[in-house]
Amino acid sequence: MSEEKTYRVLFCIGVNQNFMDAPESEMGEVWQAFSAMLKGIDKLPNLKVLGVMDDDRIQVGPSYGAPWTCYIMADVGDLDTIIAACDFFRATPVGDGTYKLWKYCKVEARIGRELTIPE
Repeated sequence: MSEEKTYRVLFCIGVNQNFMDAPESEMGEVWQAFSAMLKGIDKLPNLKVLGVMDDDRIQVGPSYGAPWTCYIMADVGDLDTIIAACDFFRATPVGDGTYKLWKYCKVEARIGRELTIPE
């Protein structure tokens, strides 16, 4: 990815009340779907994951906005790939597929550019 065409993207992920209200067995299915979503994003062409951070130890309960539950920082080459990453929340089935991942969590992509630290 060339530097001038790369977006620095922070995918902000929030767990919602549906997850908090789910029985433990359903929570396990959501975690499996969440893992599949993370793997899918990591495999997208033109996207390089720089890091993932989880706030789950110091934040309890659903995330309605900042602070979010977890974050993925990535360098992404184009807007279509950013949209494709967000689409994993719409398309990843949970359990038998009756519901998709977006029932249990949400994503917001913050798009910017790399800020280099002056020497």
